[in-house]
Amino acid sequence: MSESTTPAGRPLIPDTASWLQRVGALVLDWAASSLVAAFVLGGFDGKAYTWLPLVIFWLQSSVGVALTGGSFGQSLLRLNVRRLDGHPLSLLSALERQLLVCLVIPPLVFRSDGRGLHDILTDSAVYPRRRT
Repeated sequence: MSESTTPAGRPLIPDTASWLQRVGALVLDWAASSLVAAFVLGGFDGKAYTWLPLVIFWLQSSVGVALTGGSFGQSLLRLNVRRLDGHPLSLLSALERQLLVCLVIPPLVFRSDGRGLHDILTDSAVYPRRRT
């Protein structure tokens, strides 16, 4: 057994980000996605406004997680999404993870280590970024 594994051989998971930080990042992401959708559509009215903010949220958060380790809101709140082995998520894994977030239920089903079903299925977790 190494220092980075539990007695059962599973990797140790460092402390994950708090729910307050995660919800704050989600609110920031949703607000930004809604504003971008309103800008694209020329206002907050119309049938497209019912679904466009969700599509923008899914895409911006997926690309952000894959490229920088966090969505717009997560970056502002200094959160980092990465796989349990410490590597960044691929774009495909980030798209899958964020699609599960868009379904709402997976983030509400979580384990005691703070990882939601979307994290469990993509072998990832949200961590506070270390100060450098």
